[in-house]
Amino acid sequence: MDIATTGDADASMGTADQADEPLVALRRVNKHFGALHVLQDIELEVRRGEVVVVIGPSGSGKSTLCRAINRLETIDHGEITVDGLPLPAEGRALARLRADVGMVFQSFNLFAHKSVLDNVTLGPRKVRGLSKPAAEKEAMALLTRVGVDSQARKLPAQLSGGQQQRVAIARALAMHPKVMLFDEPTSALDPEMVNEVLDVMVGLAKEGMTMIVVTHEMGFARKAADRVVFMADGQIVEEATPDEFFTNPRTERAQDFLSKILTH
Repeated sequence: MDIATTGDADASMGTADQADEPLVALRRVNKHFGALHVLQDIELEVRRGEVVVVIGPSGSGKSTLCRAINRLETIDHGEITVDGLPLPAEGRALARLRADVGMVFQSFNLFAHKSVLDNVTLGPRKVRGLSKPAAEKEAMALLTRVGVDSQARKLPAQLSGGQQQRVAIARALAMHPKVMLFDEPTSALDPEMVNEVLDVMVGLAKEGMTMIVVTHEMGFARKAADRVVFMADGQIVEEATPDEFFTNPRTERAQDFLSKILTH
């Protein structure tokens, strides 16, 4: 089962032109929280199949950037487009956008009173209109893919943190998203559980899933990223390949950040 499909059915609609267009684009995006200017004239493009890892110190605007892409955070100025279309403000169009833009949070956000299987099938049944048997068949394939199929009938509280986060990834994938957003997906996990989640994410990257990943996991950035975006003080300070960024960061701000984080 190819869980990294990104809408091949649309290929007849000007494939060459579509391939040239970024899947996600942010143009002069600004966001304030009161007097705090958390996103300052952000310009970013993410191509189909690209894995972009966003890193930087706490408070740099990384999570706000991630959450703005599926309108969990509104922006004050600028424009964000997904697959060439501006973000809808509300209603059914916004629900469709969120179906196309998968999101994995720090804290799993699973429905505590529903089984693992029900968590994964709810979106496809309610939003995509899949029948219960079809949704459950696909859900079981995804749970097998992320290594938690044996937990399908359990409630989230009966699973470890790493297992819950893998269920959250399966739930997002069940919607066949065009792009996956990960907002610090391992920060709430015990250290021994981190790799089991990162391994799933590395697998997705290898399969061609478009991914925007906010993380402190430098090993993942080195291994899976096509591009590293370094943020500080609400701005994108530097963009480079992982090899370029980690071996020869261009800015003093990035050099200072790496000197602190790589020596611990």
